[in-house]
Amino acid sequence: MPAARESLLDAAYTALARRPWAGVRMTDVASVAGVSRQTLYNEFGSKDGLARALLRRETDTYLRGVERALAQARDPVDRLAAVSAWTIGAARDNVLVRAVLTGCWSERLPAPSRAAVSSSPVPAQRRADAGVPAPGELLAQVRDRAMAALTERGRPSETENLARACESAVRVALSYVVAPAGREEDPARLVRRVIAGAAGR
Repeated sequence: MPAARESLLDAAYTALARRPWAGVRMTDVASVAGVSRQTLYNEFGSKDGLARALLRRETDTYLRGVERALAQARDPVDRLAAVSAWTIGAARDNVLVRAVLTGCWSERLPAPSRAAVSSSPVPAQRRADAGVPAPGELLAQVRDRAMAALTERGRPSETENLARACESAVRVALSYVVAPAGREEDPARLVRRVIAGAAGR
């Protein structure tokens, strides 16, 4: 991704932290990124295009974190617990990730769009214009990535139990995103118990 595009997305994300999306001005985003307004429009086409690109970037960043958690060479239960911990932390720290994971969009956030027809000459924008997955679709992507990572090492032979454990890991994590735990509660310990039960261990 070109540096100017990334700088513009960073500027848009920072602006969103300070004010509702409706109050984010393209001129201000371009100024903070140190580029012209025309460069901003060349990259994203419109404010809606900028919103789609920002949502796509944050979703992709979340999915890369899932893959990093799965790449840890540990017991499958620990690896799924790492995915859950990443999900809880990413949603806690990033309002856009939380919205994509839960489907709960406040008035402050840009609204998600589904599959816009893109005429952008910028490949990254054409990808962004395809929209972000719905929560159920995102959960399925995480489950499928987990299944692929855990079965490529040839460890579990019971695919159905593994699929249930992978989905349970994300669903338990999402429950902590929607209703955060009190200080005394340790989500990682509960996640391990639930995953172990779902995996038949």
